[in-house]
Parts: sequence; C-alpha cells; structure tokens
Amino acid sequence: MTVEETLPFADWLRLREPADAAARAEELLDAVRPRLTGTTPTVIHDLGSGTGSMSRWLATRLPGPQHWVLHDRDADLLARAAEGMTGVVAADGAPVTVGTRCGDLTRLSAADLAEASLVTASALLDMLTAEEIERVVAACVGRPTLFAVSVTGRVRLTPGDPLDAAVEAAFNDHQRRTVDGRRLLGPDAVAATAAAFARRGVSVRQRPSPWRLGPAQADLAAEWFRGWVGAACAQRADLAGPAEAYARRRLADAAAGRLTVLVEHSDLLAGG
Repeated sequence: MTVEETLPFADWLRLREPADAAARAEELLDAVRPRLTGTTPTVIHDLGSGTGSMSRWLATRLPGPQHWVLHDRDADLLARAAEGMTGVVAADGAPVTVGTRCGDLTRLSAADLAEASLVTASALLDMLTAEEIERVVAACVGRPTLFAVSVTGRVRLTPGDPLDAAVEAAFNDHQRRTVDGRRLLGPDAVAATAAAFARRGVSVRQRPSPWRLGPAQADLAAEWFRGWVGAACAQRADLAGPAEAYARRRLADAAAGRLTVLVEHSDLLAGG
C-alpha cells in the first residue's frame, strides 16, 4: 500500500468530524469558559479551520454573542467552513457571526490576534515545524489558547497483530518527514508547543482526547487505517509486501465489526 489518503481532503475532514467532537476534552473547555463571559461579543480565532469542525463544535458550547475568525490557506475549505456555520447559535441562543482570513497561519503575528478572546485549533500541530510552532505560540501569548486533537503517535488495535508495532513506528517516522525543506514535528508537536508556551511563562494544561473507534465507526476506522498503513509503507518500502496481507486482514475485521481502534491524541490549553 502506498496511498496515504483515499478520500479528498474535505471528505476526510467531514468523515472524522464526529470522532473529533467525541474526543475533545470538555474539562479544558470548562476551565476556559469563565474567562469568556462579558458584555462584549467573544472573538475567537480558529487556526487551520479546514471545513469548520472546531467552530461548529465549540460555538454551541459557549454562551453569549460570538464572532469567529476562521484562518486557512485553502480558500475553498474556508468557504465550506463559513457556510457550515449558517444557523449555528451560541449555547444560550445568542448570535454567532463568522469571518474568514485566507493565508499562511504560521506567519500570523500578535497584532493579527490582538482582538481575540480565545485562539483555537484542531488537528493542526503535527503538521507544523518547530520554527512554525514558535511563531504561532508567540502570536497566541496573552490570550487563552486551546489546541485540540493533536496526535501523539500511539495507537492500539484490538485484536492485536504482530505487524502493528512496526507500522506504528514507520508511520510516526513519516509524520516527522521533511517536506519542501520543512521538517514536520508530527507526534512531537504537543510537547514542543507546551515547552514553547512554558518558556514564555504561560501555564499549560494537557488532557487526553483519544479516538475510540468501534463497529459504529467502521467507515472512519477503515479510512484511517488505509492512510496509516499507506504512510508507513511510503516511509519504509520493506513493509509494502507484508502490509498487503496485513491490510486485507485488518480491513476485513473492520468491515465485520471485529476491529476496535484507539488513536491517542492530546488537548492543550495555554493561559486558561
């Protein structure tokens, strides 16, 4: 297997949205919510918005009027995200408005986020480099920042298989690959982000936010698995042969409802 994603990216984001919503650590939201009550609208900047999963999830859990500013480098995804917020209201029925900004979020400055009451992101950090995380963190300091559903590199499939550990290790190495001169942090990103905030004197809380995929999420489990194995084989060509039979077994188990998958993630709240 060599294909890392079999679905178009927007379709993949749509497929994973329910699992992301179920995984996010509500405890961190409880910690930040009291900071966002006041007489003026809450302004929330969401970085790497994709199709708007984070804004749809969070807007309905916060009270009072809100204005969301969605950031992404993909104009088509931003348009989908904004459209997906149509009709969304706050937890108490207050209005929610949306604006979009298309561009490189790793080039944002503190001035770009000066109006923010809260900065958020979901499933973003592993796609950044150490230098990019330093810039993002520097821009976010001074306001609560909630980064959700960041991969940690740990996966558990049940029933187990002898090839699981080798595929996991190769996938994690692939996540740390260099792309166009950018060395991605992959599963090391959460620790790097926490350390970057700590160096600036900002307190950080972390909580687990795992995907728990069973028979009810068989479509997502199968699609995730294809990408996971495909990335591992792209990283280690010697896995391609053994992975063919391995993938057939695992996908058959998923289709029959016999496979459960735990994909570990971490949520991080800085300054809340």
